[in-house]
Amino acid sequence: MAADARHIVQGLQGIVGESNVIHHAEDLLVYEYDGSIDTAMPLAVAFPTSTEEVSRLVALAQAEGLPVIGRGSGTGLSGGAIASLGGIQISLTRMNRILEMDAGNHLAVVEPGVLNLDLDTEARKHGMRYAPDPSSQRACSLGGNVAENAGGPHCLAYGVTTNHVLGMEVVLEDGSVVWLGGKTRDVPGYDLRGVFVGSEGTFGIATKIAVRLLPVPESTTTLLGVFHDVDAACNAVSAIIGRGVVPAAMEMIDSVCIEAIINVTKGVFPADAGAVLLVEVEGLEEETRGLGPDVEATMYDSGASEVRLAADAQERERLWSARKGAFGALGTLAPNYYLVDGVVPRTRLAEMLGDVERIARKYNLLVANVFHAGDGNLHPCLLFDEREAGAAERAVKAGGEMLEVCVAMGGTLTGEHGVGLEKKAYMPLVFTGEDMEAMERVRDAFSPSGRFNPGKIFPGGPEYDHAAQRSAVSSAGPAAYI
Repeated sequence: MAADARHIVQGLQGIVGESNVIHHAEDLLVYEYDGSIDTAMPLAVAFPTSTEEVSRLVALAQAEGLPVIGRGSGTGLSGGAIASLGGIQISLTRMNRILEMDAGNHLAVVEPGVLNLDLDTEARKHGMRYAPDPSSQRACSLGGNVAENAGGPHCLAYGVTTNHVLGMEVVLEDGSVVWLGGKTRDVPGYDLRGVFVGSEGTFGIATKIAVRLLPVPESTTTLLGVFHDVDAACNAVSAIIGRGVVPAAMEMIDSVCIEAIINVTKGVFPADAGAVLLVEVEGLEEETRGLGPDVEATMYDSGASEVRLAADAQERERLWSARKGAFGALGTLAPNYYLVDGVVPRTRLAEMLGDVERIARKYNLLVANVFHAGDGNLHPCLLFDEREAGAAERAVKAGGEMLEVCVAMGGTLTGEHGVGLEKKAYMPLVFTGEDMEAMERVRDAFSPSGRFNPGKIFPGGPEYDHAAQRSAVSSAGPAAYI
């Protein structure tokens, strides 16, 4: 190790202890990537357990002129937690305490390493729940959810992360600690809380998060519509919302994705379905008793061959477990996937999916679709094997063309995964140079030196370059299967 690197590592160890810093190349391999395909190696990773330690780590990085990358569970899908310019990763996984559970005021205060599902599970013990529920709910952390403004199946009715965060304790680039927002719905002054949520780690690091909780609904009805093709399922989506019904969630899964799920979980989805539509309505028992049959009839009118009603909570859990395990199940079809996160107007979903299939064929890629149909947020998963020469490049090019079509249809680049590294080259499709300059000025107000998660969101600097990646597979050799 070079003398300057050794000096940095010793400084980190002096703050969090020797056992809470990793810096050997073989140990850093698991921190060079997130849930997608971009990779870059940090100089070191530190594991603080308190706000005071985070503050000192950030101040050290500032004094040494090093980039700082906050990292949660590493489940992100846009390269947001990648140390694209090197520097220090601050992993917040050991700051995982639920600090306050206030049932009377329907709020909780948590550290950023608390897992989304753990918060929801604890809240339900008090008759409440945390509504945002990404598909990676079992693994993703609240700090990462805040950074990316994560969504999830139930964001159709309840909104995304920013709609449920009341305030945050934040460490700024000089190590100072401030609160943005608070524990109430309304606070005087600028909504700095709202600006921070979704800033993808470029403003600072949240060390405490106050979130609002919702009562557990009195009644939940979950239906599974089975369709011969995706077009019919898309028609059902528009028809349901056209009747004035706003379900708590409305998820669509195509035949390729169903095949993958069946490889892992038997007996949940029919093998011969062209697509399935998972719809959930919540509220008072009288309300769901009326809406359930209405949704069922609308799906049949739209061409469903079958509509199943979850008989109990266990069957409902099986349906949602299969849906949320879809991305992992794709590993039974191919060793890698490149996930595109785009948005189109809901009425153009069927048209967009036709273009997705066309582009996938153009690049000789198999595509699996699973998405939040109710708000037009689609997730084409391009399946490939990165050991095949040029396969990753084809997937990235295909994904880029899909994003271009999304924007041309009146949509946008991301619904919930953030811009990060993967979509920053496409920002000019949506924003003018003046727009982006204004955003950069806001970033600079929080982080004048730009050391927090640099190289993300805005065009320029390191971008996806498969030839330059130091991936685990290439490090282990072309015959490896990792």
